[in-house]
Amino acid sequence: MAVRATMTRFAADADAQEASGLPWGVTLTPFAAKDENGNPPVYGSDGDLLPRCENCWAYYNTYCDQEQWAWTCSLCGTLNGLSSQSVARYSLPQSCAENMSSFIDLELPMEGSDEEAMQARPVYVAAVDLSSSEEFLELVKSALLAALEALGPGSLFGLATFSHKIGLYDVQGPIPLVKNVFIHPESEETAPIELEDVMPLFSFLAPVDTCKDRIASALETLKPTTSWERSTAAGQGLDGVLLGGRGFGVAMEALFNYLGSEYGSTFALARVFGFLSGPPDYGAGQLDTRRYGEQYASKGEDADRALLPEQTPFYRDLAAVAVQAGVCVDIFAVTNEYTDLASLKFLSIESGGSLFLYANTDDSTLPQDMYRMLSRPYAFNCILRVRTSSEFKPGHSYGHFFPDPQYENVQHIICCDSYATYAYDFDFANNTGFSRHTSELPMLQIAFQYTVVVPPEELSTPGSSSASRTKHSLKRRLRIRTLQFGTAHNINEIYDSVDPEVVLSILVHKVILASLEQGVREGRMLLHDWLVILAAQYNEACKLVQYDHGIPRTTHIDVAFSQCPQLQPLPRLVFALLRNPLLRLHEEGVHPDYRIYLQCLFSALEPSSLHRAVYPLLTSFATPDKQAFPRHSLSRAALITSGSPIFFLDAFTTLIVFYSSTADPSLPFPPPHDCKLSRTHTCTYTLHFFLLLFRLCLDLSKYSVGH
Repeated sequence: MAVRATMTRFAADADAQEASGLPWGVTLTPFAAKDENGNPPVYGSDGDLLPRCENCWAYYNTYCDQEQWAWTCSLCGTLNGLSSQSVARYSLPQSCAENMSSFIDLELPMEGSDEEAMQARPVYVAAVDLSSSEEFLELVKSALLAALEALGPGSLFGLATFSHKIGLYDVQGPIPLVKNVFIHPESEETAPIELEDVMPLFSFLAPVDTCKDRIASALETLKPTTSWERSTAAGQGLDGVLLGGRGFGVAMEALFNYLGSEYGSTFALARVFGFLSGPPDYGAGQLDTRRYGEQYASKGEDADRALLPEQTPFYRDLAAVAVQAGVCVDIFAVTNEYTDLASLKFLSIESGGSLFLYANTDDSTLPQDMYRMLSRPYAFNCILRVRTSSEFKPGHSYGHFFPDPQYENVQHIICCDSYATYAYDFDFANNTGFSRHTSELPMLQIAFQYTVVVPPEELSTPGSSSASRTKHSLKRRLRIRTLQFGTAHNINEIYDSVDPEVVLSILVHKVILASLEQGVREGRMLLHDWLVILAAQYNEACKLVQYDHGIPRTTHIDVAFSQCPQLQPLPRLVFALLRNPLLRLHEEGVHPDYRIYLQCLFSALEPSSLHRAVYPLLTSFATPDKQAFPRHSLSRAALITSGSPIFFLDAFTTLIVFYSSTADPSLPFPPPHDCKLSRTHTCTYTLHFFLLLFRLCLDLSKYSVGH
């Protein structure tokens, strides 16, 4: 669990916090295997026996004062009694995790019998759009073949298709068998027949261990539906003219009901991969994409604001159905046409999944992204709770989770991988703030309860059955991190403790929220105004503004924060964010789906990755085996004046290797696999959890046409 704060020394009170001009908050990556300093948690058991405060319900931790029969809560100061069982546990301090570290991970007892706990096979379902092209299907086939290689032993896999009909594949026989259910084009109802009546779920879900080759054979049979098929099924259109046929909404709802019948018995979480080549335009959940072509300027409307909200609650409501059925949805859109991701995004982010957008099939890294996504560990049915000491409290929370309807500051996360990051900002609970006359320091405790699927272990007994070896088990765990922060005695101590990457993260969450509620222009204004206020507060704090009878008299305003190294990156980051497609205006040619994709991506990134996505890293090489400079400014002058022949740009979703016109023709292109440049690229590629584009570029301007 990585936790990073906007500043490590908190302002003493609300006035000092406001005078700093900085946001106050933290980012959390709860399922990260280590903390922000690279330290793993101390593992233990009996998480249900961990003492809790009778007043604030915080967990016992290493910052608590312990007596023989009692302990004092480090968050609220309440004196709590210890049970005789806890006294016995804590008589040997090094025998339990909570006395050894403030970062612990404890096992919890599972509800239900041991036999029920063992029925937890991972379930994966691919729903493939057949209202598409051959190129799209070839890319999806490659992606699913890569996914099969990443799936662990004992996994179950189902293949479904959708167009004007829903197709279910049974691959457990000698040849793949497909059964179809036709979708009514106009009805708002679901599929006309339950999928369980078409094909039993256990025929649809095939064990990957024994059916991998048959699944691959079934994938080879996928063909795009013809325009004649779709127009005939819809009862409209002449001479094979295509008039729709992508029944994504109906197919998803039918699949959720299909899988939900076995939720809690066959599986604890199912993941559905929805592959889209365009907008849903058939049956329930169809989207009207004509709004993208309308001229909002002529109507006096803000196009950015008009295209960001959802046009129908269908997919937000469908996400609730998915959650009830124990299904997490990942959407992979491979298209450059308007698909209205503003409406579709809720199906993925509110069910715990991810949203991916690829502009075309040629440059897509979908197969690599699928493999890496399924290779990394994930937790599900997660509950995240943030508690603070009594002087301050959580304000807004940001991220792909949903709040508990009953308890404050409790968030539910359907599916959480080791990269998923969430953010909170803080407010003072009273006017007193952190008293300078006591030794009590600000405290923060994060509790993260989660479930993981533990793969089957090979039994050592020679007579063990193959069935027993394919069973997975569920483990419920409680991860707790308790942190203590310092307080700043003056504003310079606040500025010196700033983490600019976390400040950027909080700002991005705030401008995304402002953009969704009030439009992109309002988000831009919010960011611009914030930087102006920060510069004014900084100049005031550093006594750089001289006053004469209350009127500022100065010839120099320090907008580069020259006296504070921690603040110096912020103007550059704000400028980069204003130039990012996230905040560029519609008339500048930013596709609304791409903006929605960036909103979903940026709101889930941990601070260092977000920094890279907003302000890429440019390095240069003298040769493929020798680095020239580790970092350049992002300017054309850097390319021209550095004298380096090779550049490597890491923009998080895009990696570019560029050979300039000054490069010696004898330098190998592309670079050899065993050189330092290639190793740097491979290492960077591994650290990013997905990549949308990789390019090798050669500047051909130095070559003549006849060369």
